[in-house]
Amino acid sequence: MSFFTVENLSAGYGSRKIIQGVSFSLEAGTLTGVLGANGSGKTTLLKALCGILPHQGCCTLEGQRLEHLSPRQLGTLCGYIPQRSGLSLHLPVEEVVLMGFNPRLGLLQRPGAREKALAHQALAQVGLEGLEGESYLTLSEGQKQLCILARALAASPRLFLLDEPESALDPARRWQVLELLAGVLDRTGAAGLVVLHDPALALNFCHQLLLIGEGKLLGVLDPRRNSPQKMEEALSRIYGPVTLTRTRDKTGREHLVLLNEWRKAP
Repeated sequence: MSFFTVENLSAGYGSRKIIQGVSFSLEAGTLTGVLGANGSGKTTLLKALCGILPHQGCCTLEGQRLEHLSPRQLGTLCGYIPQRSGLSLHLPVEEVVLMGFNPRLGLLQRPGAREKALAHQALAQVGLEGLEGESYLTLSEGQKQLCILARALAASPRLFLLDEPESALDPARRWQVLELLAGVLDRTGAAGLVVLHDPALALNFCHQLLLIGEGKLLGVLDPRRNSPQKMEEALSRIYGPVTLTRTRDKTGREHLVLLNEWRKAP
């Protein structure tokens, strides 16, 4: 049995269906990327999985049907990071990270020393050590994204659902964040589903890729095993004509490089 399975998932807004009949599975310890054009249904997919949007279909995490869980139970198992946090209060960074423990705490129960230690550890992991007392609203957009990532890391969910967590980060930090996330999943045996705007990140850090188009699953790729030719054909359905090649950096590490072919020569 797979760690997480999604069967025939459909969801949308009101009577308008955005995603229809999507099925896939995730294995423990793996990171799966979601690629698709704007408006293809990527964000809707994540919102349905974490219970924000009602949906049809079946989602099973380690033998538990997510549809049968209360919001609090769902919050302990799934760590959702939206494109924008929506927070507009002058809360200390530490308090924002500690919010991740709310589903595990009783009514009016405050986080204790253990939770605070985990929060500080998570902030250090994402490079925000020393900012625990700063107001969240004074952070840069990139730092806000890192703070929300730390909130998810501290709570240690079994399933991470991340919607473009790297969009406001500089290129070097993007790679560091994906490397950090992949390492956490490998150590804990959790799984992650991440919507990425940058296909280079997805190709080089994800164990598999879900290709979404017009609300449907167009294909599933394995960057470590599929040939560049097979992936070019599949990715062209999203990005237009592309060339994909394998290369190595100066340390000998292999990378996949994606080149768009739609631009006309000057």
